[in-house]
Amino acid sequence: MLLDFEQPIAALEGKLREMQQLAHDSQVDVSEAVAALEAKIKALKKETYQNLTRWQRVQLSRHPDRPYTLDYVEGMTQKFIELHGDRTVADDKAMVGGFAALGKRSVMFIGQQKGHNTKQRQFRNFGMPNPEGYRKALRLMKLAEKFNKPIVTLIDTPGAFPGLEAEERGQGEAIARNLKEMFLLKVPVICVIIGEGASGGALGIAIGDKVLMLENTWYSVISPESCSSILWRSWDYKEQAAEALKLTATDMLTAKLVDGIVKEPLGGAHTDPARMIQTLKRTLIKALDELEAIPHEERVSQRIDKFSQMGVVLEA
Repeated sequence: MLLDFEQPIAALEGKLREMQQLAHDSQVDVSEAVAALEAKIKALKKETYQNLTRWQRVQLSRHPDRPYTLDYVEGMTQKFIELHGDRTVADDKAMVGGFAALGKRSVMFIGQQKGHNTKQRQFRNFGMPNPEGYRKALRLMKLAEKFNKPIVTLIDTPGAFPGLEAEERGQGEAIARNLKEMFLLKVPVICVIIGEGASGGALGIAIGDKVLMLENTWYSVISPESCSSILWRSWDYKEQAAEALKLTATDMLTAKLVDGIVKEPLGGAHTDPARMIQTLKRTLIKALDELEAIPHEERVSQRIDKFSQMGVVLEA
């Protein structure tokens, strides 16, 4: 799948393939021309991806070939044991979690899962958890705390499921309870936005000692399309909405709403998933080493202080 702004790059790559095929078929030496074209492609890629608009980064965050939660867990860890159910209503397939070995330590991984094809996406409810999903996440966090294991959450959701039945079963309460409980967890908590980070659906598993964002992801109270539909009664202004929302990783870091940005391969995580997964693995291991050296009372206090300082209050 090619995005609009990737078309010029794809055209040059097509010419490169034609040139290489010509050299193979005719035994003509075109090595200099090939090298020049490869350098041109590399320069165009660098210029394109370093100057993306906010809407273009939103598009990259939704690329169907990006690795999802289970791809990261399976690629980073060994002996992943998925745990199911909220012990009350059901097992929400949009929220996954379980213990796995990350390097030399056991870690509880929790995250939203979208799916790589239409059937999987329907099965996973397009990564939009119901209240049972957030209650399952909290159950797994408490289990990790009981056994003194760190928690890593991987966030990738267009939002919590907005259906009437979800509201009837307490969607808002489930998310609010998670916020409260995550502030007080005694074990290290790292939250990583790996794709979309929309509204309370993302925030419900995003209270941590370190909150990180991959380079081409977004984090906002509302999606650009929904913002456009509210303000202009149309999705046609989603690009302007994205600019106004300031939802990219750079924006969030500037506003001190996240603690760091994890670099993606040139072109996005989907261009080299294996490299992206290993980059995130190294980042998580380093962050856990730092957090585990801090006494839990101090860590909880720092977590509360960090979130308490976010935002601006104006008194009339």
